Amino acid sequence: MTIALLTCTMTLVASCGQQAKTNETAAVEATEVSEPQAQEAETANLAPDFELPDLQGNPLKLSSLRGKYVVLDFWGSWCIWCIRGIPSMKEAYAKHKDKMEILGIDCRDSEAKWKAAVDEHQLPWLHVRCSDEQLPSLAKKYQIEGFPTKVIIDPEGKLVKVVVGEDPAFYTFLDELLGSK
Repeated sequence: MTIALLTCTMTLVASCGQQAKTNETAAVEATEVSEPQAQEAETANLAPDFELPDLQGNPLKLSSLRGKYVVLDFWGSWCIWCIRGIPSMKEAYAKHKDKMEILGIDCRDSEAKWKAAVDEHQLPWLHVRCSDEQLPSLAKKYQIEGFPTKVIIDPEGKLVKVVVGEDPAFYTFLDELLGSK
């Protein structure tokens, strides 16, 4: 029994050593990335582009907002936490609107309810509506698991941070990223 246990332990140690060696080799190989692979990695960090109708029915493409930080705010008038977060979003927008744009993406509302909510809450930033047909695809691209979800995108279109729920840490992060006034 003792010999069997000792043999098993030695085999485990040897295989762990081999795994560590394999991991070291993989790490070295990972640093030797070809140019096409580097371009693929850079593209993988880009926020997936989309085009949705704005409040006037005109198409608005995410990529048209490059040059500033963009906060995508996936929300709905039916979402109590989305509504509770509006004062903090307004404060952040007032503080940083020269460095960022907020794009409110309404989800799971009728067009009438969406427009009424934007008007009722006097939301001063850009807005688009994601129809029920478009939501599964967009939710998959941005891994939306709940509402609200806020996604920060840098001026080059790269994903910076995703925050699910109404979290005060989001606004602290935004202040640190953009510099508080």
